[in-house]
This record gives sequence, C-alpha cells and structure tokens, in this order.
Amino acid sequence: MLITKSLQEIAALVGGEVKGTFAEALTGVSSLKAAMKTDVAFLGNEKYEPQVLPSKAGVVLVPPQYAVEPPEGRAWIVCENPSQAFSKVVAVFTPPPVKYEAGVDARAVVDATAVVDPTASVGPFAVISKGARIGARSVVGAGCFIGENTSVGEDCLFYANVTIRERCIVGNRVILHPGVVIGADGFGYDSTPQGHIKVPQVGIVQLDDDVEIGANSCVDRARFGRTWIQQGTKIDNLVQVGHNVQVGPGCLLVGQCGISGSCVLGKGVIFAGQAASAGHLQIADGTIVMGQSGVSKDTEPGAILMGSPAMDRREWARQQMYVGRIGELLKTVKELSKQVADLQAKQG
Repeated sequence: MLITKSLQEIAALVGGEVKGTFAEALTGVSSLKAAMKTDVAFLGNEKYEPQVLPSKAGVVLVPPQYAVEPPEGRAWIVCENPSQAFSKVVAVFTPPPVKYEAGVDARAVVDATAVVDPTASVGPFAVISKGARIGARSVVGAGCFIGENTSVGEDCLFYANVTIRERCIVGNRVILHPGVVIGADGFGYDSTPQGHIKVPQVGIVQLDDDVEIGANSCVDRARFGRTWIQQGTKIDNLVQVGHNVQVGPGCLLVGQCGISGSCVLGKGVIFAGQAASAGHLQIADGTIVMGQSGVSKDTEPGAILMGSPAMDRREWARQQMYVGRIGELLKTVKELSKQVADLQAKQG
C-alpha cells in the first residue's frame, strides 16, 4: 500500500517551519544523493551541505543555521534536530514493526523449571534452560539459547540466535541483535612449559536496563564477580568486551572496538570504530577514544585521544605534522651536509 503525505503534514509531524513550496504528494524517504522528487531527505551534518541543492528531494529537513533558500518547486522544513526529525518521518513511510505473539512456539524447548511470563514470546527452536526466568512482554527469538538460572527482565527483545549462558542477569528493555553472545568464558590462561592452562571463568555478565548490543558482539563472563554493562550503554556490531570489564552508564562502543579485561569505563565514554584498550585501565568519565586508537594508560575526565599509543588529539596532530615534514627536513640536512663537506674541503 502506497503511503502519501503532504508537505504540511510532514512539517506538523516534526514541528518544523516550512520554507518554499512543494505541491506534490510525498511518498518516501531517502538520502540526499539517492532521493527522487517525491522523497523527503535531511541535512544532518554540515559536510553534506553541498549535496542539498543538487539533490532531487522535493522536501529536505534542514537545521536553522542553513541559510540557503529553496529553489522553485522545492521546500525546506527547518527543525532543531533534522536527524531526530527524520526518524519520525521514516516511521511514517515504512511498514510497522514486527509484532510478536505472546506464548511459546511448539518447536521451542522450555525446561519445566523455567518461568516464562505468559505475555512473553518464545520463538521456534529457542531453548530456555532450567531455572531461567523470562519477564513480561520479552521476546526470545528463533534459535536463541537462555542458559541455566539466567534472569531476563521485562520488554526485552532478543533477535534470532542470541546466546546467553548460565546465571547471567539481564535488565529491562534490553535489545540483543542476531548472533550476540553473553557470558562466554573470558580469555584467561596460565602459560607453563607444559602449555596454556585454562583459568576457570566462574563469574557472570550483568546487563542493566536499556542496554542495546549489535550483531555478533560478545561480552565475556567474569573470572569471578561480574562483567557489568550499565544502564543505557549502546554497543555496535562486532565488539569484544573482555572479562570483568565494567562499562559505565550511557557509553558508546562502536563497531570492531575491543575492551580488554578488568577495564573500568566511566559515564558517557565513547570508543570509536576499531579503537581498543589494554587491560586493567581506568577510562574516566566522558573520555572519547577516536577510531583505530589504542589506549595504554588511565585517562583523565573528558580526554579526547587519538593514535596508538593514544594521546591527546592535539599532540597527535602536532606529531603527524612533524612526520609530514620529514622529507623536507631530510633534504635540508643533505644540503647542509654538502655545504659543510665543501667548506671542510676548502679548508683542508
């Protein structure tokens, strides 16, 4: 079914101010580059400003500071946060989210001692082990495994093939995407002349309320005690969180980053893509570790780090500037060396 909206309806939806005119019905959403005439697009970052005028989008959500007037036959909707507003528009033009029916699929395996709330949904081929608890309105997707005595709170959503091993604790409104593994053994061995001897990993993982973890990410169980992901933290795809790590509230761990064992991350810490830390570090509140950086020591609150080993981004920029001048410096040294040699030859 084709969904259509007018310019005025979209403006009312996002609470924005209209500039220009667009009389046709809007039928979808798209990026600035890929948009067609009846699409709504948005300007979420100033570096994409050069794409607005060439775009075919009939309507573009723009921030207040965007001062370019719309051409004839196109319109801007001025809103404080175009990215957030665009999410509302996307919801209008896309199919409603999948609805999960309450109850246990006949092909699932639920131990007799497990407790599954009647309003929860358990999909086909899921396994709920003995002593496990699944809270109200939570969804355990197809092929998921919930280990012995693991507790899952209310309104959680586990997509297909999530694994949560024994005794872990999951809060409310937690979202786990396909392939997430919670509570696998931490990577711990004693190296001896006879080989690597496994250190028992007998702790748990605790995920607090409103945590979301992306596809194929892993949070290892503690050697003892708990690995703890605190409220509101969001973890991207392909992220590794080691044993006994504590991740504070409201953190962001971006794709392919890795947090080594026993690190403690404060509130609002950000690890960008492919960034990593050594073990047993204190990463202070508000620290930002930029992409592909490697943290080797404790950080100060609000630090912005770059490079490997990671350092203040301004110092990293200075060092990169010096590296860029090496060729010029070598040329100067060669010229000076030649002048010195010529002078020595004349004096000899």
